[in-house]
Formats: sequence, C-alpha cells, structure tokens
Amino acid sequence: MTVETDEPGWEVDPDDEWGVAVIATVGRQLKLRREAVGMRAAEFGVAVGYGEDLVYKVEGGKRIPRQEYLDRADEVLGAGGLIAATWEDVKKVRYPKKVRELGKLEAKAVEIAVYQCNSVNSLLQTPDHARAVIGAAQPPYSPDDVERMVAAR
Repeated sequence: MTVETDEPGWEVDPDDEWGVAVIATVGRQLKLRREAVGMRAAEFGVAVGYGEDLVYKVEGGKRIPRQEYLDRADEVLGAGGLIAATWEDVKKVRYPKKVRELGKLEAKAVEIAVYQCNSVNSLLQTPDHARAVIGAAQPPYSPDDVERMVAAR
C-alpha cells in the first residue's frame, strides 16, 4: 500500500468563511473521534493510507478531505457512518466559492440537448433524417423525447 503524504490542491480558501467553518468542524470531529479510540495521528495515517502530515492538516482545518479519506476514516474509527456523512457538507465547499454557483447550476441541469446536423439544417431536413440523427444520441433518448425533438426542430 502506498502512503500518500500530500497532494496539491484541496487547500481551504481563507477568504471563504463558510468553507473554513465547515472544514474546521469536520477536522475537529475527526480528531476527537481519533483521540477517543486512542489512536495517534501517525497510526491513523497508516490505517487510512495517508501521511501523518496530511492527517494533521485535515484535523487542523487546513486541507479539504476527499470522500475516500472520510469513508476510510469512518471504517477505521468505527464511526458507524457519522464521519462518512460529513461528505455531504464537505462537497459543498470543496471548490472555491467563486465557482460554486456554477456547480449548483450544473447539479440542477437535467439535460443538455444539442441538435446539429452537418448536411441539411432546419426545416429542410426531412423528419425521417432528423429522427435518425436524434435517435442515434448516446445515451439514447426515449421514443417520446425523439418525437418531441423532431417536432420542435
């Protein structure tokens, strides 16, 4: 097993008050849980597959833990899902706050449908040809969606 000492990125933006608070709280909970089971940081780091330095950075609220780290910590510390559940909060602050709004929009996106044909555009294209082009999309659209898009062209 390779022990990771540190990885670039995933630092906490000091100007992001909400992000700092979330990561500090998660780190504090990890530290309290680790100490409650009597593990030292170095021992815990080996158990979760990360270096002692990263353990201290996560517990000190200086680094944003990855989901795998939280899942493994939950197992090692016998937290019964409580640590792994913090991922729901961590994933909201893992990106810089200036791009979080894009993430929210992306999460709401249900479908991005682009209809483009290289041969004949718009109403000059026959319905059968449009149906064939739209029907070839991957993942495939439902037959009703294909008909809706053919009619909308």
